[in-house]
Amino acid sequence: QVQLVESGGGLVQAGGSLRLSCAASGIMFTSSSVAWYRQVPGKQRDMVVTVTNTALTRYADSVKGRFTFSRDSAKNTVYLQMNSLTPDDTAVYYCAASRGAFGGRWEYWGQGTQVTVSS
Repeated sequence: QVQLVESGGGLVQAGGSLRLSCAASGIMFTSSSVAWYRQVPGKQRDMVVTVTNTALTRYADSVKGRFTFSRDSAKNTVYLQMNSLTPDDTAVYYCAASRGAFGGRWEYWGQGTQVTVSS
C-alpha cells in the first residue's frame, strides 16, 4: 500500500519561508516521478513543480526562483522549500507520485497540507 504524507504547512507572513515534506511508504522516490501541486478552494489543482524519474525538473512560472525541490533518498522524502512567500501562495499543497516515468496521470496523492500566507 502506497502512502504519501505531507507535512510542514502552516501560517507565515508574507516574505517568509516554509519547507514542506512528503514522506513515502510503499514507493521509492528514487525511481519515481514526483510532483508538488497546490489548490485553492473552488479552483483547479495547479502544478508547482514536477520531477521525472530521470530528474528532469520543471517549475511553474509563478514559483521559479522562489521554490526549490529537493529529496533525501535515505529518508525516501521529498521537500519543497518555499521562500519569499506571498498571499497568492496560500493553498493546500499536495505531493503526487507515479512509479517510473510519468504517464499522464499521477498514481498516488497525499492528503495535502495547508499553507497560509498573511499580508
